[in-house]
Amino acid sequence: MSIRIRRVYEPPEPQDGVRLLVDRLWPRGVSKDAARVDEWPKALTPSTELRRWYHAGEGSYEEFARRYEAELAVPEAAELLEHVRELAGKGPVTLVTAAKTPDESHAAVLARLLG
Repeated sequence: MSIRIRRVYEPPEPQDGVRLLVDRLWPRGVSKDAARVDEWPKALTPSTELRRWYHAGEGSYEEFARRYEAELAVPEAAELLEHVRELAGKGPVTLVTAAKTPDESHAAVLARLLG
């Protein structure tokens, strides 16, 4: 199973495989053609409230990750997680995000849960 994380601002590469946008909002300054996103599973993204809480600096990354994992336990998100696992079983999957530090973002939490 191959799951990787890349910033949406980086040009797509052939080894990306299936590209999933894992942000709730479309990234600024990137056209849909340039992003080359195959799927946009919004139910896998952090809620607006959690995203705002984290970006306001009100909590640690560890607390954010714990709260985000709780959000991913709901049935709709759990089904999408299974879908992504199935995709990754067939070939590479790239989680695409606009996060400035992908290793400390929701994309890293998703990659860990999927791996």
